[in-house]
Amino acid sequence: MATAGRARPSRRKRAVLLAPGAGGDRTHHTLVALESALAPVPVRRMDFTYRKEGRRAPDREPKLLAALDAELATLLADTGVPRRNVVLGGRSMGGRMCSLAVAAGTPAAGLVLLSYPLHPPGRLDRMRTGHFPDLDLPCLFVSGTRDPFGTPDEFEAATAAIPGPVTHVWLEGQRHDPKGRDDEIAAAVVSWFATL
Repeated sequence: MATAGRARPSRRKRAVLLAPGAGGDRTHHTLVALESALAPVPVRRMDFTYRKEGRRAPDREPKLLAALDAELATLLADTGVPRRNVVLGGRSMGGRMCSLAVAAGTPAAGLVLLSYPLHPPGRLDRMRTGHFPDLDLPCLFVSGTRDPFGTPDEFEAATAAIPGPVTHVWLEGQRHDPKGRDDEIAAAVVSWFATL
């Protein structure tokens, strides 16, 4: 496995906000690996309100988006980075909430979508892609080729609706929570980040 290098300095000051999946929290190993790989870029790994309150079941979408907005405001205040220079993203539900926030008007420099839940397993009738035409910014999708939340073919078809540049990175044989691939994921994110 390749070891992730450090993020290259950008002409613009950047910051990154990372949100966890529904069953995880800010300590998820992949999010921690990304923070380390992107240094010295400021990275904030967040928890949603339900996790902070010790609950396991996610809140409804409006409350998740409000928590994301609050964490973003804190990141901006702490770093002084303009809102449009922040990269948003995360794992599964966390990445999806970031993409919904951007589609609803939150400015961002790009989206990092790890194991994006394209649809519930086996439920192609419940695609989570209605907002894709509103994502006019660079998007990085990193997913396992055996993820039950979306196959490579399904992703290629769905992301064609995104007007911004889309990059796909496939983790061969991996499912929704890739194991032992954090270095590879981090390297892909660092490489993509350097193009912004």
